[in-house]
Amino acid sequence: MTSLLPPPVGPDWKIWARQLSAYLSRSLPSLTFKTGGETAATNGVLLWDDVNGYPVVSKGGEFRQVVLSDGQYEGSITADQTAAVINTPYALTYTPATADGITNGTPASRLVFEEAGHYMASFSAQITSTSGSTVTFYFWPRINGVDAPNSTIVAALHQNDATTVVSRATTFDVQAGDYLEVMWAVDRVDGYLEATPATAFSPAAPATTLGITRLYG
Repeated sequence: MTSLLPPPVGPDWKIWARQLSAYLSRSLPSLTFKTGGETAATNGVLLWDDVNGYPVVSKGGEFRQVVLSDGQYEGSITADQTAAVINTPYALTYTPATADGITNGTPASRLVFEEAGHYMASFSAQITSTSGSTVTFYFWPRINGVDAPNSTIVAALHQNDATTVVSRATTFDVQAGDYLEVMWAVDRVDGYLEATPATAFSPAAPATTLGITRLYG
């Protein structure tokens, strides 16, 4: 897509000046469209890639995506989460507070990515035990139904009514249309994820939270 050239100089310079001013106000704020024939030999050339729907900039001999604000998700679960069967994976279903380029799919435990990229996920869970015996919790991500290798968080509680928060941040790559699920399991049904109600002096605590941000394409 190209803009029309400025109108030629005519007999009336005032009319031409107004036309040129209008042309510049329309054209200068817009990026030049990337057509495929451009060279990235010089750093700092900024273009609009209309095929992929994002701006690109030349760096190190190639055009690289300029990441826009889309690609964010903030979700939480504000009800207790229990396991019916020990040592069995269960998927957590988050309710989004922010969902920009990442949405709950079908089933809703699947978080579907609209755009490919390298993402960071920050996870937390408030774990509780009603057993005097040791209770071990497991948390890990699945991408497209496959467990991510070397990704499990393992935490244990050793006394009745013990509560603590576990958390971790990790990065991963996805393609457009991929989905992420957060899985958990426990080795005793006495252990669960606890959502704490608000008090007179503090707000409520969710059972688990998840934040995802796209770092780059």
